[in-house]
Amino acid sequence: MARSSSGVFVTGLTAAALAVVGYLAYEASAAPHRVHRSSAAASATPGDAKGSGKDDKGKGGDARKDAPPAVPSGSGTGKRVVYSVGQKRVWLVSGDTKGDAKGVRSFEVTPSTVNPQPGTYAVTSRDLNGPGSDGVRLEHIVRFLRDANGVVFGFSAAVDGSPPQPDPSKKTGGVREKPADGLAMWEFAPKGTKVVVVP
Repeated sequence: MARSSSGVFVTGLTAAALAVVGYLAYEASAAPHRVHRSSAAASATPGDAKGSGKDDKGKGGDARKDAPPAVPSGSGTGKRVVYSVGQKRVWLVSGDTKGDAKGVRSFEVTPSTVNPQPGTYAVTSRDLNGPGSDGVRLEHIVRFLRDANGVVFGFSAAVDGSPPQPDPSKKTGGVREKPADGLAMWEFAPKGTKVVVVP
């Protein structure tokens, strides 16, 4: 009886010792990960203090990355397409936004060889698809101006998503969008929609 009890006791001690050794091994392997996370968190704070992770208004870096640039001042009011020649960017503004990003979609575009003059125009015609001046098949074509020299200005996207390859010897006014942005423009800007071009 005594031998049986001592055998159970020794087995219990052995199991307990193995459990302690396993726990200590786990702690040892987990410790570097905890130190690494702490170091990463500590190093993020100085970066934020320098402004690398925050925008001018003190919002987090992610907010700056996700938020589109503000709608250009002097671009009018109400529903409109705003095209900044200098920023190579378009804003689809659903109404008066009072400086915030509500009701605004913004995206970068690639202009052709000629830019429209700043001013207020309106969508004059649209085509679901057609050929581009660079020979690429286009979709969601939204035109807003034909200038005195006969240059037609409009937004469109390449069906295959390719960037434009304008011929510098030709005067063309196409403004190329990515396919998803071209669809958004198509849905946003029926004929007569205001288009404001700013520098």
